[in-house]
Amino acid sequence: MSQSAGFNYGWVVVGAGALMTCVGFGSMLSLAVFLQPISEAMGWSRAGVSAASTLNFLCMGVAAFFWGALSDRYGTRIVVLAGSVLLGLGLVTASMASSLWQFQLLFGVLIGVAAGAFYAPMMAIASAWIEHQRSLAVSLVSAGMGVAPLTVAPFASWLITTYDWRTAMLVIGIAASALLIPASFLVRQAPQPAAPSGADGTKAPQVEWSAAQAFRTPQFITLALAHFACCAAHSGPIFHMVSYAMVCGIAPLTAVTVYSLAGFSGLGGRLALGVMADRIGAKPVLVAGLSVQALCVATYLAVGQLGEFYALSVVFGLAYGGVMPLYAVLVREFFGARIMGTVFGAVSAFASLGMALGPWAGGWVFDTFHGYFWLYVGSFGIGLAAVAVALGFPSKRRPSQPALHLGPATA
Repeated sequence: MSQSAGFNYGWVVVGAGALMTCVGFGSMLSLAVFLQPISEAMGWSRAGVSAASTLNFLCMGVAAFFWGALSDRYGTRIVVLAGSVLLGLGLVTASMASSLWQFQLLFGVLIGVAAGAFYAPMMAIASAWIEHQRSLAVSLVSAGMGVAPLTVAPFASWLITTYDWRTAMLVIGIAASALLIPASFLVRQAPQPAAPSGADGTKAPQVEWSAAQAFRTPQFITLALAHFACCAAHSGPIFHMVSYAMVCGIAPLTAVTVYSLAGFSGLGGRLALGVMADRIGAKPVLVAGLSVQALCVATYLAVGQLGEFYALSVVFGLAYGGVMPLYAVLVREFFGARIMGTVFGAVSAFASLGMALGPWAGGWVFDTFHGYFWLYVGSFGIGLAAVAVALGFPSKRRPSQPALHLGPATA
């Protein structure tokens, strides 16, 4: 897309997207901070409370596909506005839940559906606005997820310590609505490009893709499977990071700083790997990041002291944070802007299924074995699978024709 000589409004859209991913995902992932207080106050099992996070990601996955398709058809603003209203409603009502099933329904379903409205639609519109620094732009939108542990999680922890978990969740719900509803009105559709181009500068295909054709290509299948395995590998270690640090004898507020440091490092990883992807391509950077992520998961088996947790958080955050935006870059490169919301929404749906496994699995492992050893063993194996799948990504070339069936001709 050609940019005018003046200021590109696309960077305002990128900023709004970063705020939305920060508040939206920060509110959802704050359940990691609420986990122990809710379990102790209500007498609910950790697996039961963690199941709300599993529902978050399942619902977010299903919703992301539909939100992405709606944004392609009706525009992004109405989608993120609806998500902002649902997010506030879910947090406020979940703070009033009196039974476990009510909490799982309100926090798990409403907030999951709401979170799905932000990531894929805002990544798609950011990539449409910004041409020459596209990897950086989508990385900045995704960077909101990295800022979340530095903002929402410590705020939630302070509120819980000062008041109680119900008050904390209510306040976060009100604050989320107050921030995101106005931000939704900053989102505008990107001007139509004169000559669409790929993320790597390659010429766009002359024939427009349909979503159904895109879904049958090996490019889509590989990206979806890699994103699924990537998220399945890191979701458990991230969600149970605070709880595991506390099991190792670290004080609650200090344990939250371990989680926050990983988020801060993830912010740096998104920016650094985004710049690298603009220079050398998204696929090699993705493979390298996934490899480091798998090694970090295995390293959790050898840490126990605060300094060790801090050091591992830095490297782990760089890896898992840095790889997340690269899937959007590859989707944009291969399938163009017109159906990116739909296609990346579908890829994100697979990612959400992977994210859904970790919180529940970690809670079940802890309740069953009274420790997290097998969580990290399983996550390491899945992380290696993600590397193997990413290595099999067909090519850096954009196909010149839509694929009508899966086969060698579509590679």
